[in-house]
Amino acid sequence: MDANQLSSSNPFGMDEDCTNCPELCETRSEIAHGYGDVGAEFLFVGERPSPGADETGIPFFGDERGEAFQEVLRALGFATQNPGEEPELDNAYCTLLTRCRHPERPPTDGEIANCEPYLNAEIRMINPEIIVPVGERALREIATEYTTTPAEEFDVEVDHATEIRGRGFEIVPMVHPTEGTDEQREDFLQAFSDLFGRNYRQTKGRQGR
Repeated sequence: MDANQLSSSNPFGMDEDCTNCPELCETRSEIAHGYGDVGAEFLFVGERPSPGADETGIPFFGDERGEAFQEVLRALGFATQNPGEEPELDNAYCTLLTRCRHPERPPTDGEIANCEPYLNAEIRMINPEIIVPVGERALREIATEYTTTPAEEFDVEVDHATEIRGRGFEIVPMVHPTEGTDEQREDFLQAFSDLFGRNYRQTKGRQGR
């Protein structure tokens, strides 16, 4: 974690009482702001809060889906936690396209657009080396904003654990662990092992943080 960082939860002080999406305001329990290390080189982006994230306000945490994702972070050395405690992330930051949950449907394009300034601000302030879109919707949105390739040419199943050249960083798509196979999980871990095995900082010509 960055030495000057005071909190892992909502470290950039995003709007704590956002009311941009009236329907989501009525159904959410908590706003799941970005969470993690503000000096991270790896940024994970999901579509929307899971039920657990809606209860805890922490992306990718608080339920079975969150635990499966946290297991991957722990395997990569990004997360440590004791049972029942919030994860402590090092060199990783987790965020979402939309920070509020509707229990009966995915977010609309308009709701994603309402949250987009928060996501773009996090990306600018963190300036990661690697962005990991988790799931199809996140991949399409990240590709639209940060690549020159038409978003419809990407498919998270096909592009899972591969490297895509983005504007200023690499993009490594990920099938959510609860939706993928054991083989896909191992492919993703191997892809990151390969990243760690070479100087991925050359993406931006940087040799240090």
